[in-house]
Amino acid sequence: MGFLIFLLIIGAIVIISSIRQVNEYERGILFTCGKYSRVLDPGWHVIFPIFQSFSKVDIRTKVIDVPEQEVITKDNVSVRINAVIYFSVFDAGKAILAVENFIYAVSQLAQTTMRNAVGAVSLDELLGAREKISNEICGIIDKATDPWGIKVENVELKDVSLPEEMKRVIAKVAEAEREKQAVITKAAGEVEASENLAKAANIMSSTPGALHLRTLSTINDISSDQSNTIIFAIPLEVLEAFKGSNLKLNNIIEKKK
Repeated sequence: MGFLIFLLIIGAIVIISSIRQVNEYERGILFTCGKYSRVLDPGWHVIFPIFQSFSKVDIRTKVIDVPEQEVITKDNVSVRINAVIYFSVFDAGKAILAVENFIYAVSQLAQTTMRNAVGAVSLDELLGAREKISNEICGIIDKATDPWGIKVENVELKDVSLPEEMKRVIAKVAEAEREKQAVITKAAGEVEASENLAKAANIMSSTPGALHLRTLSTINDISSDQSNTIIFAIPLEVLEAFKGSNLKLNNIIEKKK
């Protein structure tokens, strides 16, 4: 009787120890006598000890921070660059059987690919088309990791560090460009102002009395400040007008006499 109870206890222990749980975000890889059998879906599974074993693979999206790499661009500029890779496992069997450590393998492949991709472009292309280069790196890594059952979802270039002397050169170029744009804008404004002045001059010259009205308006604006001393030239037409008025006044006075 005691021996039977002992057998029952041993059997219960074996059964309990044979039960394995696979979570929803995992897949189990079952091996029977050292050979690959199948992929275990989420749930409870009975694994026979000694004869069978299994490994779990997390299929959630993983994030790898690629260490900073020193790269020489196409135009021989030394930069330091790092990146972030987002990937997931779409075939758990290949991720275990085809590569020893798929996370380490993806990280190393990303470093090599990033150096090659950045080395094939100039510094201006690297700074101005970072998203395009990231997509190219992502496509190369994704294609290379397909046999491992890995899907590379995205690659983001985090930071591009330039040498101090290169930063100063870029700052000088940017300053010169801003000064150039300022000169162009000022010149365009002067051209537009001269064109408007020419139009105004033509209108005033063709309209009788327009110049007098403009002169009076200017005097009115200046006279608002009592500290100003105004010296202006009277147009000949005004003098002629005063002269004509004096002659008429003299004629009237003589007639009355």
